[in-house]
Amino acid sequence: MGYTIEEVLKDIEDEDVKFIRLAFRDAFGIQKNIAVMPGEVKKAFDHGIAINARAIAGFRESPYASLFLKPDPDTLSFLPWRSDGGKVLRMFCDVAGPDGEVYESDTRYILKKAVAKAREAGIEFRFGSETEFYLFIKDEEGNPTKIPYDHAGYLDIAPADKCENVRREIGLTIEQMGLTPERSHHEAGPGQNEIDFHYGKPLKAADQITTFKMVVSTIADRYGLVADFSPMPLPGYPGNGYHINIFAADRAGNDVALQAAAGIIEKIREITIFLNPTDGSYSRLGSSSAPDRINWSHAGKSELMYIETLRGLTRAELRSPDASSNPYLVYALLIHAGLSGIERKLSLPEEMADKGALLPGSKREAGKLARESGFVREIIPEEILKEYCGLG
Repeated sequence: MGYTIEEVLKDIEDEDVKFIRLAFRDAFGIQKNIAVMPGEVKKAFDHGIAINARAIAGFRESPYASLFLKPDPDTLSFLPWRSDGGKVLRMFCDVAGPDGEVYESDTRYILKKAVAKAREAGIEFRFGSETEFYLFIKDEEGNPTKIPYDHAGYLDIAPADKCENVRREIGLTIEQMGLTPERSHHEAGPGQNEIDFHYGKPLKAADQITTFKMVVSTIADRYGLVADFSPMPLPGYPGNGYHINIFAADRAGNDVALQAAAGIIEKIREITIFLNPTDGSYSRLGSSSAPDRINWSHAGKSELMYIETLRGLTRAELRSPDASSNPYLVYALLIHAGLSGIERKLSLPEEMADKGALLPGSKREAGKLARESGFVREIIPEEILKEYCGLG
């Protein structure tokens, strides 16, 4: 990380790079990319590479037939599994219009604006993640099944844990791409796994999750498996969560995470559609240890937010999101909600473990709350809002 344009161009020449993947994401955080040859990279930095905007969720209402991908050199990463006959590198891109101005519905840009607002307020946010996924086998024709790769349980080891080698290769591959996972283990469901990341700055943390999901899916495929991040892959078994650890401090280094947590709890119903964007998301909420109420505690059971103070720092773990969400939108909304709590020095409500108002119980209810929220409309462009919530 930390590359300049000049360093990228030099690396392409020195490292025998044959293809450059210019990656971006649609409104739902699904990674897309276009591959270019080395001779096109200077053009990409200067003017961008055109894509058919109206074929991408979140850009369908663009007034332009084409939008342009402008790579961020700081995100350069080599793809370790594509090294034969010349290397392949990947950069995340910002999306711009023909005039070169950033396109408002680019979710990476929405996060950048949130980070800038926090910086102006003198607040630094960092996010860590705990992401779960299932590994299922494929049938003889290579099609996904719902047959788990193993029947191990929480923190089991080999040979019961058949996923161990897959997780190890995922971790090693991620490290080769410049990222460092914190820990990994088998989760409670059959074939279910969890890999966690340390705190990172918001943009890096969102890029990290996008890279992580790509690596998991790619490595799983190499083992003849399919990775499933959906909220409820197997009825009757634990769902997949995407727990987010939130850190916040002011310019003086004072811990303001509790005020940020209070702001997030206050806005949670309005932003839930972006944290839980699918119908399956609402099957997970309230099942197993996934929360369905707006509450917090120090207990670490099934509450919305688990608050822990360790070595003088507060960790606020938000437990409702799932990995079908777009991390760029999620982090942007958490920053804005957190700032609203910090600016008003908001206090958390009474500690509750088993009580509290209900989270939205369906995608339809969550969408209605977001459409009617002035807070959400100040942050999320109408084009994105329609993708998540429909018209209205």
